[in-house]
Amino acid sequence: MYCGSCMHDNALASALSKLGEDCQLIPTYTPIRTDESDVSVDQVFFGGINVFLQQKLPLFRHVPKFLDRFLDNPKLIRRVTRRASHIDPKELGALTVSMLKGRGGFQRKEVQRLCKWLQRHVNPDVVILSNMLIGGCIPDIKQELGACTVVTLQGDDIFLESLPEPFRSEALAEINRLAKHTDAFLSHSQFYKDFMSSYLQLPPERVHVTPLAIDTRDFEDLPSRTKDDNTLTLGYLARLAPEKGFHQLVDAFIKIHQRGKLTNCRLKIAGWLGESQKTYAEEQFRRLKEASLQSHFEYVGSINRTDKVQFLTSLDALCVPTTYRDPKGLFALEAMAAGIPVVLPNHGAFPEMLNATGGGKLFTPGESDALVECLESLLTDRKQRETLGAAGRAAVLEQRNSDTMARHTHSILTASLNRSGAPHEQGDSNLTSR
Repeated sequence: MYCGSCMHDNALASALSKLGEDCQLIPTYTPIRTDESDVSVDQVFFGGINVFLQQKLPLFRHVPKFLDRFLDNPKLIRRVTRRASHIDPKELGALTVSMLKGRGGFQRKEVQRLCKWLQRHVNPDVVILSNMLIGGCIPDIKQELGACTVVTLQGDDIFLESLPEPFRSEALAEINRLAKHTDAFLSHSQFYKDFMSSYLQLPPERVHVTPLAIDTRDFEDLPSRTKDDNTLTLGYLARLAPEKGFHQLVDAFIKIHQRGKLTNCRLKIAGWLGESQKTYAEEQFRRLKEASLQSHFEYVGSINRTDKVQFLTSLDALCVPTTYRDPKGLFALEAMAAGIPVVLPNHGAFPEMLNATGGGKLFTPGESDALVECLESLLTDRKQRETLGAAGRAAVLEQRNSDTMARHTHSILTASLNRSGAPHEQGDSNLTSR
């Protein structure tokens, strides 16, 4: 699937480079997957195949470098993972704890390889990690490179909460240890800063809010809308999964038609469908057909960047009613950038996002009737849709673009670098992400 964290990190690295910084995006576990131009280096550290084998088979903790290079080859990893099934986090507890132990875990040679490569090829002033779960290398980066270390918090808690005991408690204890070596943390919202400061026992003054943003270039000159004015189109753009609330949107869409106010409303669905969720998605499609709505919905699959812009501009509104408190919500920014109002649950990062952009409406999470009322009030009011759509588009293009995000992030990194006492030259700094 297109990975939201990859998309964010890729956009940030590209924008930091535009500012004149020497910024390199270095993939971990797997090559990154983004619907924009990929700016990452053609290497993978902590390659998913390798770290898994090192965890399971002691022999792979001592294999020669040429075999490591083979196992970490990006082409091999892409080939192996292309058709891979979803891995239940419950099966990854021991590997998670081992990775967080860094040199004390079974992947110690991966930590050594990363540090040597960074020292030889990058010599960074700042190293940004895309989540805390790959933070086992932080103490070594501090000790061997003297670099300022920064961690972006973007969904770590969701994975950690899925781990069984004792692995969850062990992982949290390791994170607490690693946090003492971390100079700063980045969060995309005040909500997530407050939550993660408490959840991971982080000093709040070291957690900085840098609002989520997207690369808006493809949204600046939009294609003209050619849709039939007699038809209203409600959209969904996210993974087809329970946590994204797809079933709740199906419930609401069926009720809307049963109430008879919006019989001209269609549901257009886009997003990645993994093997483990096929039964779930097919059940939702079956429910729509049993409600005699087979001609009123369409699933277009996982879409690339060009198709995404066309998909969004064909909508009248977008709704992704997540059941969890989403710390990001890139899909909402993308819809607003296209001038499409959004309907979102009143939790997670969404209240702050809509308060800042004015590009949509909130409903009480988990309440089906509240979602139905919210959608009906928006879809039956063209003036309201145009007002919200215009406000959201203007705000995202002006305030939530990747260049603005890069400048804001750069100021935080500079201040963190100065506070850390890490030696660095004045002028362009050397930033390494992930």
